[in-house]
Amino acid sequence: MTLARLAAALSPLDVAALGLFVVVWFGYEPLLKAAAHGRGVINTNMLVIRTAWMRNMAGHESRFMDGQLLGHALNSASFFASSNLILIAATTGALFGGENTFRSASSLLVLKTSSRLLFEAQLALVLVALARGLLDFMWAIRQMNYCLAAIGAAPDLNDPARTKTYAAIVARLLNPALSSFNAGVRGYYFALAAAAWMFGAWAFLAATAGAVSLLVWRQRWSGAAHAVSDLRELLESAPPPEPHAPGGDKPDF
Repeated sequence: MTLARLAAALSPLDVAALGLFVVVWFGYEPLLKAAAHGRGVINTNMLVIRTAWMRNMAGHESRFMDGQLLGHALNSASFFASSNLILIAATTGALFGGENTFRSASSLLVLKTSSRLLFEAQLALVLVALARGLLDFMWAIRQMNYCLAAIGAAPDLNDPARTKTYAAIVARLLNPALSSFNAGVRGYYFALAAAAWMFGAWAFLAATAGAVSLLVWRQRWSGAAHAVSDLRELLESAPPPEPHAPGGDKPDF
């Protein structure tokens, strides 16, 4: 019954904007990967760079700096997760605020909400986008902790083949962890686009298209994207460093 009432409250433009949002929200990452063909975007190029990092880590005698770098990423994920919880609490408070919240919001001329049911649907979409981002951050934190354990457990390997294998396995932990972190950050873009629905269907459409366009531009054509692509090419063109024997001559990294 509630779904039928909500469908009746949505205009054709609302339905079109919501449909576009859902498609790009769930399809952004797989479509970006398919379009990149393994190259050309920051996310795919960083997979190679992180694997090279883990290869260097496995070849080092001291891994203190590697743990510090990963710990910094872990702190960043924890910060974003905490911020997400605050935003979720604020959105939930507005969603369950009842008639008073709806009246206060309806009194603002810039907001376009025809009914309380539509207003609650708009808030619920923001809440779901934030919740999905929170789950990504939580999963990223867990995987980063696994990576820290793997770095701490790294043995002194004198066999280049075993060193490369160990590095590849740890990279299989690190890459999904930081991909989940990226997905959590990306959730803020879609939460902002979802919030634009309260300003009308046209604003929702524009915000969704703008968020996706900004994400794609940063992934493919930004200065950072070009630099990361050049760095990947440089790493792939150079032979991997040879591991050194503990206590022996150490290469200059």
